[in-house]
Amino acid sequence: MSEVLVPYGDTRGDAMVQVSFTLPMAHSKVAEGAAAQLAGKMGIDPALVVHAKPLGPDFTFFVVYGRVNHVVDPTQVVVVERDYPLLSPKEVNAAIKRRLRRRLTVVGACIGTDAHTVGIDAILNIKGFAGEKGLEYYRELKVVNLGAQVAVPQLVERARAEKADVVLVSQVVTQRDAHLLNTREMSAAFRESYPSDKRPLLVVGGPRFDEKMADELGVDRIFGRGTTPGEVASFITSRLAPPRSTT
Repeated sequence: MSEVLVPYGDTRGDAMVQVSFTLPMAHSKVAEGAAAQLAGKMGIDPALVVHAKPLGPDFTFFVVYGRVNHVVDPTQVVVVERDYPLLSPKEVNAAIKRRLRRRLTVVGACIGTDAHTVGIDAILNIKGFAGEKGLEYYRELKVVNLGAQVAVPQLVERARAEKADVVLVSQVVTQRDAHLLNTREMSAAFRESYPSDKRPLLVVGGPRFDEKMADELGVDRIFGRGTTPGEVASFITSRLAPPRSTT
């Protein structure tokens, strides 16, 4: 029998949680009551409004603290586990050089109207992220960073021109599920433009993606928040320059 878990607030096992949200109401006692009512419907009981701040004349931001009756069973959690070894830049370079005998070409971009390049730059630029150098640092990777607001047809055209092995797409803007719509459009465009055995590896990333949706969105991998350049480089290597079978 698995051990269920409860949230930790002030003391272990007290089931206390803190949530924040905005209501389209001017700040007032009625608004605070509405926030407490909403928290109650979410299963927080008792619910204490510990912070309320007006956001202009017609909106209020709330922080609510209280106890929940829900428990968590870790054995029922479904996640995408890393199914490839983490490699150092030296190991990535050696694997590509030894197994492919040529450099891999990586084309990256933010597509649609997304102008947030922090994510794609963190993976591609040599300065990198979280103490790791970006893919430009890898000797056996040729990196083409197209930047922000790249139209899907432009991305496909450039990928073909560069003979891309990998296409990396970053999506931060998520209003009305724009990241999902853009990703589906992108994956469909590449499938229409390439034979199935010639299509580049399609990799997307962003803070609001569900990593389990790769098949649904038509891509080969989804990376979420906190992904490092080393993880991306290791994945690319595992797919495009895997160890040769000894059987």
